Amino acid sequence: MKRIAVLASGRGSNFQAVIDAIENKQVPAICAMLITDNPEAYAIERARAKNIPVTILDFATYPSREAYEKALLRAMEQCKADLFVLAGYMRILGTGIVKAFSGKIINIHPALLPAFPGLHGQRQAIQHGVKVSGCTVHFVDESLDGGPIIVQRCVHVQEGDDEETLSSRILEYEHRCLPEAIRLFCEGRLIIDGRNVRIR
Repeated sequence: MKRIAVLASGRGSNFQAVIDAIENKQVPAICAMLITDNPEAYAIERARAKNIPVTILDFATYPSREAYEKALLRAMEQCKADLFVLAGYMRILGTGIVKAFSGKIINIHPALLPAFPGLHGQRQAIQHGVKVSGCTVHFVDESLDGGPIIVQRCVHVQEGDDEETLSSRILEYEHRCLPEAIRLFCEGRLIIDGRNVRIR
């Protein structure tokens, strides 16, 4: 059974969706650790409620981004996870980490990539007046939300939507999409083919 570790910075609702999918045997994995950069993250409470080990690397206590990245790399190495899942982790991973775990890091993003990468994908969708948005799970590479796409789900933008209402509906799809991508990885069904992902 694969070992996964989740990186989260906030509420941890996607983290909870992953935990639930594992408990319901929808995902053949063990959640080995939660890693967070935020000591106030509610994701910590979710982990402790399920006896999942927690590593807190408070970004504010490190003298530089480089020092934080070194600590994060050590934590990830010690975890010995087969897959690292960015679930609302609000920091861009450094090149060293991405290279060290190439093909072993995935991220959930609240937009239909390649449209609207970076922060506030939902806000960007509203501002651009698109009719369809959604969410994307992708492998992490050195680009900004540009790694090979695993799964996507569409969410229609409704008349009168604002960032909050659209975000809420997209989040419901994220809670399904992320466990699905993890399951495909754990079952060995994902093949990275250049910039694309094939599912076997």
